[in-house]
Amino acid sequence: MRLRYELLGCSLHGHALVGTDAATVRAQDAQLVRQDHEGQRWYRCLRCDAWEPGPTPDHPTRGTVPAPDEIEVPLRGRPLRDRFVLRLIALDRAVHVVGLTLLGTAVLLFAAYRAAWGPVAGQIVAVLQGAVGGPVGHGGPTLLVEVERAFDVPESTLYWLAAGLLAYAALETVEAVGLWYARRWAEYLTFVATTVLLVPEVWEISHGPTPTKIVALVVNLAVVAYLLVAKRLFGLRGGGRAEAAERAHDTGWPAVERTSPGGAPLTAG
Repeated sequence: MRLRYELLGCSLHGHALVGTDAATVRAQDAQLVRQDHEGQRWYRCLRCDAWEPGPTPDHPTRGTVPAPDEIEVPLRGRPLRDRFVLRLIALDRAVHVVGLTLLGTAVLLFAAYRAAWGPVAGQIVAVLQGAVGGPVGHGGPTLLVEVERAFDVPESTLYWLAAGLLAYAALETVEAVGLWYARRWAEYLTFVATTVLLVPEVWEISHGPTPTKIVALVVNLAVVAYLLVAKRLFGLRGGGRAEAAERAHDTGWPAVERTSPGGAPLTAG
């Protein structure tokens, strides 16, 4: 069964109904509001097209149902799908931002205070290795050796590493904000940044695959494929003009009118 993003939108935000405050229902309002012979009103959701029963208002605030040019139609169709997908990618980028910021901050603190932390770190590692009965390394360099290597890294290298991590966090922040508001430039920025990351990710998997690395690669491949194909980047499948035409087709009152039911209203579900 195909996922209907309209139903997902209505489950999160409720149905988008109009005319619930109108005193009378006219024949020309049948696309939006209908009233049966018993006086029961039915209101059509402008997002998912479901018909919902509702009462006649006791204290109406307007005489008739709003005209099409007075109605703000919610997102539906492909534009609504794109908003959900782009915001899901934006949330993924937000998680990256948190992780990169914490890691960059940790490297900065380590570079600033490692001289004072050195003796304490050595003592902690010695205690840990004694507690498990020997060096902690699982066949490779011991934990003590790894810690000693970290303390031997030049200070300038640590600061450059921290700067790189925080700069990438800033880039991911820009991506997340742009994608959340469905900006076209953010789609290009995300595509380029994600594509560049695929090379080191493939290299890492080839030298030691783990479930986390594989999942990250699959997610990034899905993001790249979606942006390239569905969002028609770099002129693919007609490019920006075709994407804009597709969006216009599913936006506003014409999209509602094309799916207007001709029969009796039905309850949702």
